[in-house]
Amino acid sequence: MTSVVRRFGLRSIAFGYLGVILVGPLALVFYRTFEDGFGPAWDALSTPETVNAFKLTLIITAIAVPLNTIFGILFALVIVRREFRGKQVLTALLDLPLGVSPVVVGLALIIVYGRRGEFGGWLADHGIRVIFALPGMVLATIFVCIPFVAREVIPVLREIGTEQEQAARTLGASDWQIFRLVTFPAIRTGVAFGVVLTVARALGEYGAVAIVSGKLSGRTESLTVHVEERFLAFDLTGAYTASLVLAGLALLTLFFMHLGRLKPRGSH
Repeated sequence: MTSVVRRFGLRSIAFGYLGVILVGPLALVFYRTFEDGFGPAWDALSTPETVNAFKLTLIITAIAVPLNTIFGILFALVIVRREFRGKQVLTALLDLPLGVSPVVVGLALIIVYGRRGEFGGWLADHGIRVIFALPGMVLATIFVCIPFVAREVIPVLREIGTEQEQAARTLGASDWQIFRLVTFPAIRTGVAFGVVLTVARALGEYGAVAIVSGKLSGRTESLTVHVEERFLAFDLTGAYTASLVLAGLALLTLFFMHLGRLKPRGSH
């Protein structure tokens, strides 16, 4: 009896905690969005500023995710399949974006690529604008999303070993053929789960993007920055609507993750 009470008590605490921290706030956002009907929410969603913020967020994600996926796979292959000095240092650097505040990342990008930065002046003289423009927002998003694919692929590569790759090489397969026909099919679940995490992080990034974007309404506002701008302008319906879109995108990403059972074995 005591074990039953303990089990159900712990379960109630877990569900209660998630309800207060996660489900409750999301349900309240949903209610606030449509409390005056569907019309005001649609009007807020269809404004040029909101549409531009939505498009810009998707563009940033569409650029950052493939680049980080390629980098993550290559990084994992180098770490697992190669031996060299400094490997531990390189592996530790991979986690740097997880330990550094995104605001610091944005500030660092301004120092490097700003008009008075190390490279910003030269880029501006050649007609390339990074800060307060799309390239800076993409760079900020790439930085904060770097670890996810690599961190999911590395344990999978270690688990599968090198036997099949070595067998393919003895049969005369090239490096590209080995990767395409042997390695990638074995790590694709890890890659897929890393991509899902990267997409979710890219869609929800605020700190670094807010710093480098300049928050120019209708020009350099991502959807997360747009939520803040609408809230500060006391347009609560607009803020709630944009927040609901972000939440919907996140839930859709998680849905596809679980639908495809993408999480690899051994991943935590």
